[in-house]
Amino acid sequence: MAYQRHSGPRHYAVGTMTERFDCFYCRDKLHGKKYVEKDGHHCCVKCFEKICANTCAECKKPIGADSKELHYKNRFWHDTCFRCAKCYHPLATEQFILKDNKIICGKCGVKEESARCNGCHKHILPGSQSVEYKGSAWHEECFICSQCKKAIGAGSFFPKGEEVFCVNCHEQKFGKNCVKCKNPITSGGITYQDQPWHGECFVCETCKKKLAGQRFTAVEDLFYCVDCYKTFVAKKCAGCKNPITGFGRGSNVVSYEGESWHEYCFNCKKCSLSLANKRFVRHNDQIYCPDCAKKL
Repeated sequence: MAYQRHSGPRHYAVGTMTERFDCFYCRDKLHGKKYVEKDGHHCCVKCFEKICANTCAECKKPIGADSKELHYKNRFWHDTCFRCAKCYHPLATEQFILKDNKIICGKCGVKEESARCNGCHKHILPGSQSVEYKGSAWHEECFICSQCKKAIGAGSFFPKGEEVFCVNCHEQKFGKNCVKCKNPITSGGITYQDQPWHGECFVCETCKKKLAGQRFTAVEDLFYCVDCYKTFVAKKCAGCKNPITGFGRGSNVVSYEGESWHEYCFNCKKCSLSLANKRFVRHNDQIYCPDCAKKL
């Protein structure tokens, strides 16, 4: 932004004729009359203003002999007309800016070159607090929540299409509520069977250890970590007496008359033949294959 200075003010030689001269243009006698000398010629005031005077670029009227004249790049002004095109501040003795062929003071020039607020559409002056988002700018006080209309300023917000929402309004309008505590999930959270949970709410029913990213078992809408499930919930294998967890090698289970076995433990007591999905005989709380049962 370059500041300029005009070349004036400039005065013409004006006085009262004491010698015998005629007006250069109308030939009227100038003796004893007011006259103007320009370019070495004497002329009456009337002819000067009609023929010689420059026209003011602002008011479009002649700049008379008694007026102060300012000029800049072959344009002329009355000194009282040389003012800012925006705020009308007089610039006869001050620096100015030429923008779009208009004279502008320095203060208005700064406004012209500054960004406009996307909220109030006024200029954001250098040094003032502002917010920039997606190529647009706002005064801090103009960057407001689309729901509650309170200023977000430099705080956190959530965009939604062309709108922005403060944290509280976004939670109320769009946030999911935790299945367990019923409070909004503001960040993070997990999903199990299409239901949202806070990470701190999705825990083992017994030891309260967080289960996100861990192996767990669900029993009647309650969740257990592997250790607690083995200790407090899992059925014991009628064969090896260890918990049937449903994990790894013990994932397949055989049940019979209220008892359960790991599939790999459901074997003939005598010959150890696997009896999973096969006929068997129960004798004295033990299981046998049909062939071994005949030998009992």
